[in-house]
Formats: sequence, structure tokens, C-alpha cells
Amino acid sequence: MTPALPETMTAIGFDAPGGPAVLRPETLPVPRPGPGEVLIKVAFAGVNRPDVIQRQGFYPPPPGASPIPGLEISGRIAALGDGVANLLPGTRICALVSGGGYAEYCLAHADHCLPVPGTLPLDQAAALPETLFTVWHNVFQRGHAREGDWLLIHGGTSGIGSMAAMLGRLYGLTVIVTCGGPEKCAAALALGAAHAIDYKAADFVTEVARITGGRGVNLVLDMIAGDYVGRNLKCLAEDGRHVTIAVQGGLTAEINMALVMRRRYTLTGSTLRPRSNEFKALLTDEIAREVWPLVGGGELRPVMDRTFPLAEAAAAHARMESGAHIGKIVLAA
Repeated sequence: MTPALPETMTAIGFDAPGGPAVLRPETLPVPRPGPGEVLIKVAFAGVNRPDVIQRQGFYPPPPGASPIPGLEISGRIAALGDGVANLLPGTRICALVSGGGYAEYCLAHADHCLPVPGTLPLDQAAALPETLFTVWHNVFQRGHAREGDWLLIHGGTSGIGSMAAMLGRLYGLTVIVTCGGPEKCAAALALGAAHAIDYKAADFVTEVARITGGRGVNLVLDMIAGDYVGRNLKCLAEDGRHVTIAVQGGLTAEINMALVMRRRYTLTGSTLRPRSNEFKALLTDEIAREVWPLVGGGELRPVMDRTFPLAEAAAAHARMESGAHIGKIVLAA
């Protein structure tokens, strides 16, 4: 028998955009699942850069999504919506969500959920969906990475960067990362990068040329944009692919289009949150087939930084903005 749901829950909200201190706990009604949805009793929620940007007022939730921050969660299914036949209450799952993760209960589309293997702790499960979905789509689907390629990743010890390095290694890519400082470079090498460049001590364009013998990399995963784009293109081999997934360094870039034509570059990018439910379901299905066996077998695990109580979401955001973290930050609900 499924336990009765409470009427209210604790969630994290904010009245107006601002710094981490604007985040505060509030009491809200527990949502009820609609057709094709499940209600999850949240154990942990991942903290991601888009959550920070939303709090700052620059990344509003898409139409119909919860205004509560949080794009990935783990926990147990508390209730099923109409039409959900392949999941059972009490099942341990993790899910990609469009919002609502910073709460004790969260709605998810049933076909955006993945089962949590018994060997995977729930805090680590919450750290997987956003980064894994983003990396798989951008490196392997949009970036067409294949065995033998060289991949350059900026922010090698971030959640995205560490996942891209680990997944790249597992799929036969040679990974170069940039990091801020020797400690982070050492951490990146330990989790699978073949080379780590301290961008504070050396020019990464020069270092990539040295490491690759002047040939360059096949693919750049860029989270900086701005003036990094022109420098990234100098790192690419002929027929190279440049994939942008964030614009931390600025919205605009000046590039030499003659270079793009002469060396046959491909420039692309994406954002995951506003994509359709149908697209996310297809992506979930492909990850379940291609990557989830690596999770079940213990070959792929997220790099964990720190866990904060849900009520201390402000401190979690402050840590992320400090840049001191290595791996994923999660909230314990």
C-alpha cells in the first residue's frame, strides 16, 4: 500500500534575483503527478551552473516548468500519474527535470527517469543526469566524437568537465583539460584526463599545439565562449568540431570565418533545459542503452565534491561560485 502523501513540503525559493543569500526555504504544496509523470520523494538534488544563473535572473524556467531551481534528482517514486505502467512506487530512480529539484518532492516525466543500481549511492545518482545527458548529447551526438579522437575540455574539474573526461576515456578519446591551478590539474589527471593544462600558468593554445605535435584536437567542449572561441579554433585540427554549452566568458565572439572555411570547422552548441519532452525521452533511452551499463558495472561514477543540507542551498551556491569545488555539489533533502 502506497503511503499517503503529505499536503506540504519544504522547497528552496527566492523572491528576487541576487546573490546566494536570496535563496531561502519555503513551504509549498506537494505537487501531484499528471499523466505520464511520477512524483519523487527526493533524497538528493544536484547543484548546477544553470541553477546559479537562474538565481541571478538570467535563466528563467521554460513555460510550464517549476520555478523552483534544480535540474536533477535522485530518490524513490512516491506516486504515479495516469498511464505510467513501467515504474513502481518505492523504486529508486534518478531523473532529469526542468525544475523543482530543490525540494522534498519533485515531479518528473516517467520517460526521463533511470533506475538507480543497487551499487550506486543516491547522492552519486543525483549527480549524474544533468552532466551525463549534457555530455552525451554534446560530445557524442553533436560533436560526433569517436574512438581515437582528441578532445579539449575547459573546466576539467567541474561537474561537466569531469564527466566529459571520464566518459571520453571510457570511449577511447584522448582528453586534454584546462584547469585553474596545479591541484585541479592533478585531480583531472587522476580521473581520466591524459593531459591537464594550468591556464593560469600557461597559454592553452601553445600547450595544445605542443601536446598534439602541432596537429590539434578533433573536438573542443567549450563552456566559456567569448574570446575563448577564437583561441579554441586555433587548437582544432582540420575538420574539427567546436561545441559550446555555456557562455561564462561572454555572449559574443569574433572569429576568422576564412579559417573556418579553409580548415572545414563545424561550430555548434546547445542548451538542454528548453528541449522538448520527446527529445529528452529519446536521449534518456539512448543513455540507458549506451552508458547506463557502465554505471551499473561501476566503471562510471561522478566525482563528488560536497553535500549540503537542502536548507543550506545558499552555501552550496556560494561554493559553486567560488570555483573551489572539484566535481559535483549536491543537496540532501
